[in-house]
Amino acid sequence: MSAPATLEAGHVEAEAPPVHHHGPWALAAMTALGIVFGDIGTSPLYALKVALVATEHEFPTRGDVLGIVSLVVWALAIIVALKYVVLVLRADNEGEGGILALLSLVAPAPGPNKRKLPFLVLLGICGAGLLYGDGVITPAVSVLSAMEGLEVAAPNFQPWVIPVTLVILVALFLIQRRGTAQIGRLFGPIMLLWFTTIGALGLYGILRGPGVLLALDPREAVAFLTGNPRTAFAVFGAVFLALTGGEALYADMGHVGATAIRRAWFFLVFPALLLNYFGQGGLLLADPTAIDNPFYKLAPSALLLPMIALAAAATVIASQALISGVFSLTRQAIQMRLSPRMLVVPTSSRAYGQIYIGIVNWGLMAATLAIVIMFKTSDNLAAAYGIAVSGTMLITTILLYRVMRGTWNWPLSVALPVTTLFAAVDATFFSSNCLKIVEGGWLPLAIGGFVAFTMIAWRYGNIEVQEKLAAVSMPFDDFIAQVDKMLVTRLPGTGVFVTRLAETASPMLLHQVTINRVLHEHVILLTVQPTRRPRVPATERLEIRELSHGFYRVIVKIGFMQRPDIPTALRGCVKLGMGFCKENLYYFIAHESLVRRPKDSALPRLVWIAYNVMHRMGLRASDYFHLPPKSVMEVGFRLDL
Repeated sequence: MSAPATLEAGHVEAEAPPVHHHGPWALAAMTALGIVFGDIGTSPLYALKVALVATEHEFPTRGDVLGIVSLVVWALAIIVALKYVVLVLRADNEGEGGILALLSLVAPAPGPNKRKLPFLVLLGICGAGLLYGDGVITPAVSVLSAMEGLEVAAPNFQPWVIPVTLVILVALFLIQRRGTAQIGRLFGPIMLLWFTTIGALGLYGILRGPGVLLALDPREAVAFLTGNPRTAFAVFGAVFLALTGGEALYADMGHVGATAIRRAWFFLVFPALLLNYFGQGGLLLADPTAIDNPFYKLAPSALLLPMIALAAAATVIASQALISGVFSLTRQAIQMRLSPRMLVVPTSSRAYGQIYIGIVNWGLMAATLAIVIMFKTSDNLAAAYGIAVSGTMLITTILLYRVMRGTWNWPLSVALPVTTLFAAVDATFFSSNCLKIVEGGWLPLAIGGFVAFTMIAWRYGNIEVQEKLAAVSMPFDDFIAQVDKMLVTRLPGTGVFVTRLAETASPMLLHQVTINRVLHEHVILLTVQPTRRPRVPATERLEIRELSHGFYRVIVKIGFMQRPDIPTALRGCVKLGMGFCKENLYYFIAHESLVRRPKDSALPRLVWIAYNVMHRMGLRASDYFHLPPKSVMEVGFRLDL
């Protein structure tokens, strides 16, 4: 057998590049408004109200109002503005953000043969699980809080709050299949109107109670915290509701770019939020009885119904952003081998980040509708809301420290104090939210724990399958020697064996030769290899080695944001000199039937059950790799785990 020859990758056909920027900076900022800021932008609907209720005072005192408004203002400044907008957005993985993208940047992706789960990988998986919990709760609490505003205008509407909320949520999930290709440009003007309006109403509230501006002094927050620490600790968890969209700024960075997010935040979103929180505080200083719904009572009675309609639109947009974020998170998990294969449908030919995953969409819808029925009010749901995001934020801070030291090369004397500040605030928020576990905080923890367990189970199951396949495979030299001794018919055309094993002859190939005694004239042993990068450039995507006897080894490297399309990769092989890949291609895919050995299985029973269920429910490899159905042959064999 001749020595393997490596062909250097040239210009390979690839999908259109992702769109991160949408024209001039003003248009990009408008797009960011529509995609990124819906969640944090609708927090004024309920955050201050819930925090003041947590004081257990029938009507808020002046100290309550100034202390809590000061806490909200400085939490927004430290955690969202400084931590996320200034620092975390710098920790991009080639333009992509989110906790799994950050994880792939600072820690090795789980290798196929590494049984020990690195601590940072475990943290990242837990953070991803908590984000799924947030994705379930955010649509419910956002739409429900907007609909409850109708009770202010029409108290008789109260029995209809839940039914109308359910209808809106069902409609929201039903339209997901149409995609969000124009979400930023479509929803941007609505969010621009929203932030302008809440800022103007906030200014009106400040004029009614200008003394609220004293809350700019952080000593007001300190005085509130030290005055009654036990109550303040409970209030701290409610104050966190004002920050719940902070993680979304990072998760959605790949859609619009960090620059657009920063400009939109500092020029519009941050000022509007500050004005509104100060305005609600000013209203409460002037009229403490407005505690039942200070946000809507900022609006003059003539503007109440239009304000409710605008709030409903804004909350739907907030929900849309979280749903899209969960889709992106799921695709990253699939490519990082933390989730079974699912059908990922692109919904835009230009904006690569906009996708639709049906099974995730319907699962989110069922869970969201269930918790609306279970919790009934936004106040009840608020108890379940903060713990998931605060946990994810704390994990992000830990991973950020690794970026500061390993990627940015910050000295320890700078990185440690900065992350200690963030971690102290995040840990306080998380621990205060833990007080809500009995009241509903168990829900996102349960969802996050379930998702994290399934990711870990899928990883360990894949490792076991990989090892079993390797055990029954054969070194390529031995395989060729065996073929030379057999009477094997060579058929016209090219056989493409899609295999997990990038170095040996797979059991599928051995089965084909031993049972059928035929091989095609040209044989490609093709392995799709995920990388830690969001996207692998076309010039680096293919690694080709010519073996002998008409065999070729092809490794297709893809990023965790790319579509695994084997026919497209083979068209790239044609451009690299493999002209026989133009036509007469026949694909061979393995279909493993898994059986557990009860006495000596390496997989614990619960892990086995989870992995086996996901293996059965996962998308077939031929569909996942976009192979033409009429040219595919599935080779089945049994694996004992």
